[in-house]
Amino acid sequence: MSAHPHIAILGAGPGGYVAAIRAAQLGARVTVIERDKLGGVCLNWGCIPSKALLSVVELGDKLKKAQDFGIVLQAPATYDLARMVSRKDKVVATLVKGIATLLKGWGVEQVSGQGVLGDARTIVVTKSDGDRLEVHADTLVIATGSSWPNLPLFPIDGRLIVTSQQLLDLIHIPASLVIVGGGVEGCEFAALYSGLGTQVTVIELMPRILPLEDEDISSTMERELKKRGVTVLTGTTVEKLERLSDSVEVSLKDGNRVAADRLLVSVGRGFNSRGIGLEQVGVTLGRRGEILVDDGMHTNVPGIYAIGDVTGKAMLAHVASMQGQVAVENILGHARTINYEVIPAGIFTLPEIGRVGLTEQQARAQAELRGNDPHQSIRVGRFRYAALGKAQATGDTTGLFKVIADAASDKILGMHILGAHAADLIHEAALAMQVGATAAQVAGMIHAHPTLAEGIMEAIEDVAGTAIHQLRRRDEG
Repeated sequence: MSAHPHIAILGAGPGGYVAAIRAAQLGARVTVIERDKLGGVCLNWGCIPSKALLSVVELGDKLKKAQDFGIVLQAPATYDLARMVSRKDKVVATLVKGIATLLKGWGVEQVSGQGVLGDARTIVVTKSDGDRLEVHADTLVIATGSSWPNLPLFPIDGRLIVTSQQLLDLIHIPASLVIVGGGVEGCEFAALYSGLGTQVTVIELMPRILPLEDEDISSTMERELKKRGVTVLTGTTVEKLERLSDSVEVSLKDGNRVAADRLLVSVGRGFNSRGIGLEQVGVTLGRRGEILVDDGMHTNVPGIYAIGDVTGKAMLAHVASMQGQVAVENILGHARTINYEVIPAGIFTLPEIGRVGLTEQQARAQAELRGNDPHQSIRVGRFRYAALGKAQATGDTTGLFKVIADAASDKILGMHILGAHAADLIHEAALAMQVGATAAQVAGMIHAHPTLAEGIMEAIEDVAGTAIHQLRRRDEG
């Protein structure tokens, strides 16, 4: 490889554009190819736009309690969804422009068009005007991401049956909304639209919503959604869907029928690995269509790497970004791998959820597999937001902190937070896990008062039964 190798990156989402910038920082010549908008789904149709809208509903929730805080409003606050969407679009445009500026500033060549691998060192790009361009490089990085699945039972028409992409651009608040899928996306949109006044029904196949989260968090979130007026139907599925002139009606396995103005399909995503030439160059795919990679992001074909959602490792924007850095550092001779055991994540419901590491159920199951007593080898600490001075002062009293620790080593195995700023707070636990800190070490660190972060300290103290602001009977220890 030359002193200044050429790296071509297919896709400019949170994995691709970060990889491009990091490669340029390390001295590589970089070309990034994107068929749509810089920033990918996360920035344009996912993470950022949904949070921009949710922030308005969060503010509206505060205004509903204004009188309790001593603020007198002349009239109840109402939502102007068209203006909310306009603001959302401005936020997205600003961030997309920022990425373009960064790429330009680092000397990254940007090519717009649909890219397909011609061979193991070439990407053939078809531009919007039909012209074709061949990009030859020393190394290729595939960062094509994921997309909404095409399910025969739910034919997306963009009007009555929609994906989150279309739902984010509505400018009129629907009277009713059915959400098929009670995972992360489904719960976020349930919080958003119920806040706007829409009658929301969530339908989830599994016995509980957020089935991959800790059971305490899942059950608490279900309760909070119901408080917002959301109807939650679990353990059932749609057997029939009927489109009417201006509404949809679904028939469920349990015999229920639900009608609504819109139906949101929120049942997972598919990998963008087909139709981009991987088969003809011999890149191996998994059974779900994901590109198989090792911890250094190498595929089975020398000189071809893959990052982000398309690898199926952890479909999170920040994981894609880290994978992008790992890939190009390996390409450029800086041996590096990625640690998937410590991945903090946020779910931007109202209130938020933050998590890292194992759930209580996972920790106990792993202990049992090792032949240990799942009840004696795992310790759990909990603490409620309502017991925090800062939470009482700001009115953010809904929520809980939960920590799971190994009884023998006292190492933190996982932490789960539901409440205000949970997605920000979780990083203290993530850092502790990354460096191998024990629960006692974190509990022994002075936490500022009054802060919400004190809840982390108290929950970790509760692992040993020593939380100061939590009453415990003497015989519980």
